[in-house]
Amino acid sequence: MSSSSATRIRREQDVQKAYDIQVQAGLEGAARFTAVGLGLSIVAHYTWPAFRRQRRPFKAFLLSMFCIAGVVFGAERALIAHEAQRRLEENTIRRTARLELTKKGIIPTETEIAKWREYSGR
Repeated sequence: MSSSSATRIRREQDVQKAYDIQVQAGLEGAARFTAVGLGLSIVAHYTWPAFRRQRRPFKAFLLSMFCIAGVVFGAERALIAHEAQRRLEENTIRRTARLELTKKGIIPTETEIAKWREYSGR
């Protein structure tokens, strides 16, 4: 297997993992924000007469906005955290590769780092 195909496979796995993380965090965020929206809707219904007079479609619209906001904010927060973690891991691997290649007297170019990564299994 060439280093370019190994890199492509690794990137496809990273993309799939990021997608899975986003989906899970989006569902959790949607559940959390929907619960908050439902609670606020109940409180507003019993304490604010103007809200009580509103029709169900409007109240459902407000609740769906809470749900959508939960999906967006939850997924984005999780993706940013995942990307930061991946950057740290990648920088650590590249630093290790540069040090090991330099110790062997090899100039750590991108090609050499890819070969080292393939050889070391990282």
